[in-house]
Amino acid sequence: MLRKRNFVLESLRGIVSASSKSSLFCSTSVQPARLSWEASSQVILKKKLETALKHHRVDDAWDVFKDYKRLYGFPDSSTMNRFVTVLSYSSDPAWLCKADDLSRLALKQNSGLVNSDALTKLLLSLARAQMSESACNILRTMLEKGFVVTSDVLRLVVMHMVKTEVGTCLASNYLVQFCNRFMELKRNSNVVKPDTVVFNLVLGSCVRFGFSLKGQELIELMAKVDVVADAHSIVIMSCVYEMNGMRDELKKLKEGIGRVPSQLLCHYRRLYDNLLSVEFKFDDVCSAGRLVLDICKSKDLPSVQNLEKVMVLPVGSHHIKSGLRIRISPELLQRDSSLGVDSEATFVSYADSKLGFTNKTLAKLVYGYKRRENLPELSKLLFSVGGTKLCADVIDACVAVGWLEAAHDVLDDMVSAGNPMDLVTYRKVLSGYHKSKMLRNAEVLARQMTKAGLVTDPSDEIKDCEKNTELRGLLAEEINAGEQTKVPSMLYELNSSLYYFCKAKMQGDAVTTYRKIQKMKTISPTVQSFWILVDMYSSLGMYREITVTWGDIKRNVASRDLEVTQDLLEKLVVNFLRGGYFERVMEVISCMKEKGMYNDVATYKNEYLKVHKNLYRTLKAADAVTEAQAQRVEHVKAFRKLVGII
Repeated sequence: MLRKRNFVLESLRGIVSASSKSSLFCSTSVQPARLSWEASSQVILKKKLETALKHHRVDDAWDVFKDYKRLYGFPDSSTMNRFVTVLSYSSDPAWLCKADDLSRLALKQNSGLVNSDALTKLLLSLARAQMSESACNILRTMLEKGFVVTSDVLRLVVMHMVKTEVGTCLASNYLVQFCNRFMELKRNSNVVKPDTVVFNLVLGSCVRFGFSLKGQELIELMAKVDVVADAHSIVIMSCVYEMNGMRDELKKLKEGIGRVPSQLLCHYRRLYDNLLSVEFKFDDVCSAGRLVLDICKSKDLPSVQNLEKVMVLPVGSHHIKSGLRIRISPELLQRDSSLGVDSEATFVSYADSKLGFTNKTLAKLVYGYKRRENLPELSKLLFSVGGTKLCADVIDACVAVGWLEAAHDVLDDMVSAGNPMDLVTYRKVLSGYHKSKMLRNAEVLARQMTKAGLVTDPSDEIKDCEKNTELRGLLAEEINAGEQTKVPSMLYELNSSLYYFCKAKMQGDAVTTYRKIQKMKTISPTVQSFWILVDMYSSLGMYREITVTWGDIKRNVASRDLEVTQDLLEKLVVNFLRGGYFERVMEVISCMKEKGMYNDVATYKNEYLKVHKNLYRTLKAADAVTEAQAQRVEHVKAFRKLVGII
C-alpha cells in the first residue's frame, strides 16, 4: 500500500510539473490537491514510524524512516529522539552503529534534532557493547555541541571503554580533549570538571596496557585541572612513575603520604613495592635497605585521624618555581576501585595487618650488598628486620649458591654484634666448606665452633642439612642475571636529569644530557628519553627539533636498540600536525599501521582543524610553484582523506 501511494504521489508530481508549462492548467487549481496528497502521505508515514517505534519493531521502523527521510528529510525532534532511543535498546551492534551514524548525521544538519538524553542512552549502550570507537565519537560530539555528560555517566562509559587497549587509547585521548575544553571554558559554571574516579579508571588502564608515557601526561593534566588525587590515584601514579623509572617522583609521593595509617597499609602495599622496584632499577641497594626498614616499621603506625586531609605535591622538581602542583588526599578512598594493585606486588608482602618483604626482595638485597662487598651493612639490616632466624636463612642460601666466605662473614658479623647463631647454621657452612674442598676455611670455622662451646668434636658435625629452597633459587636467579639488565642504572640517572632540565625548560642542559646518552657506547636512549625530549620541544613550540628527534628514533629502531610505543608515536603525530610537517605525519602513521597500532584519527582530525582548517583546501598539486610545495599538497590531501575531511 505504501509503495502504491508513493507511486501515485510521484506520478502526480510529474503531472503537475508538466502542466505548469501549459496555459490549460493554472498553478492555483492544482496546488491544493498536491499539498493535500503530500500532507496525507507525510502524516501516514509518520504515524507508521511512531507505531513501529512504540512496539519496538526496529526493522519496520527503519524501512519507514528511510522512505520518510527520502521524501521529507528528518522527522521532528521528538520522533528522532524516540527513534535513536529505540535503536539504542537493541543488543545488535549493527543497529547501534546505525543509531550512531544517524544521530551524528542529524546533529550535523540540525543541532536541535537529537537531545542530550537520547545521546546519553546511545552512549551507554555503545560502551556496554564494547564499541569504544563509536562511544568515543558520541562523547566528542556531545563535547563539541556543549551537551553536559554527568560524572556518573562518564564514569560508566569510561569503565567499559578501558577494558580494552583500543578503548584505553580512546578514553585517554578524550580525557585530554575534555580537560583542554574545561580549561578553555572553566569560567562557565555549566562546564563539569572531570573527577578523580574517571582519572583513576583511565590511569589504571594505562598501567595495565603499558601506556606509561600517556599515564605521565594524564598525571600532569590532573594537576592542571586541579583534580584531587585520592589513595587509589597515589598508588596508580606510583605505578606510572615506576614504569618510567622516575625515582624522585616516587619519593615525593612517599613523603606526601607520610606515615601510612594501619587500615590503609594493604592499599599502599603497591606504592612501597614500586619504591623498592625503582631503587633496584637505580641499583641503589643502600636506599632499598633503608626502605625495607621503613616498611617493617609500618606495623606501629597510628590509625586515621583526619579523612579530609589534603596536601600539595610538585609534579616535577621541587626547585622549579613555575612547575605544576597536584593536590592529594592520602586517606581518602573513593568507592569505585580502579585497579587491582594489591595482588601485583612483587617485593612487598602483607599478612596479619602488617607489611613485610618477600624473598625476591631479600635475594636482591643479598646480591647487591655482596656485589658491593658491604656485608657488615647487610648483616645489620638482616638482624634489624628479621633477627637471627633471617640471618640463618641468608647464610643457608649463600652456602647453597657457593658463597661460602660470604656466609662465614655474616656468621662472624652476628657473633661480633653479640648475636651468636645456632649450631645448625654453623653445620651448614662447615658442610659447604668440606664439599668445596676448602679445608683451611673449614678448620678455621671448626675452631670457632669449639671455642664457642657449640661442639667438642667438629668432625662429627659434617653432615647434610635442609636448605631454604625458595630463597636459594631466587638468589641464583639474581647471580645469573648479573649485569645483564635491560636498562643500565646509569641511564635511569641520566633520564632523571633530562626530565628535570626539560621541565625547567633548560634547553641547553637538556640537549647536553641527551647528547651524553647518545655518545655512550654501552647504553642507548630509551622511549622515556625521547618522550621527555619531545615533550620539552613541544612545550616550546620547537617542532623542527622534533623532526630531528624523530630521525634519532628511527636510527635507534633500525639498530634494534629501541622498541617504540604507541603513546610515543601518537605524540609525534600530534606535534607534527601542529608544526605542519605532513610528510612526517604520514610517515609516523604508516609506522603505526605496520606495527599494528591503533590510530585515533578523530584526535588527529581535531588537531588539524584547530591549526590548519583551510590549508590547501582548493589548491592542487598542479598549482604548486615548487616540487616541495607539490609534495606537501599531496601529503595534506592524503591526510585529509585519511581523517575524512572533504
